[in-house]
Amino acid sequence: MRAFTTFSGLLVGVLLLIVGGVNIGAAADQVIRVTPLTRDGTVFVSFEADAAIDRDLEQTIQSGLPTTFTYDVELGRASAIWFDHSVGTATIAATVRYDNLTRRYNVYLLQDGRVLETHPTDSAAAVTQLVSSFHRLPLFTTRQLQANTEYYVRVRGRTRPRRSWTVLLWDRPSAFGNAKFTFLG
Repeated sequence: MRAFTTFSGLLVGVLLLIVGGVNIGAAADQVIRVTPLTRDGTVFVSFEADAAIDRDLEQTIQSGLPTTFTYDVELGRASAIWFDHSVGTATIAATVRYDNLTRRYNVYLLQDGRVLETHPTDSAAAVTQLVSSFHRLPLFTTRQLQANTEYYVRVRGRTRPRRSWTVLLWDRPSAFGNAKFTFLG
């Protein structure tokens, strides 16, 4: 009986680790503020991540190691009966490279793997703004949306190199946010 109790306790502990994930050395999850706007057949998405660069990431960037902030954006419609209906997805990434010789940063903004903009700067404050604040990105079309229906935009953020380790085999977002809106057509 004692062996069964020990085995049961061990099994419950392993299941909690797998389901909940264990983050080692991670700060509390960050909140992303999301604002969707529909206009002229397009869904524009704005989002901001507070405190995107903490002391550890700042040191990583200053070391010259390329650091990427990736935001997975999903447009979907909630379903009460089954899984939510995904209308579309987009990936926004900002990679920071610091050159120790010139003491300048290069920030590359990408959408779905395509380079949109490159921003050279010598200001750490400008880097923080460039990797954490995005305004009116034209990410989705309204062609697939139904009039007078509620939709949501969900944004999940993560960084590379990782700021924490988890026992899970998939990436756990370090920042999360969503917003609902009704498409009026």
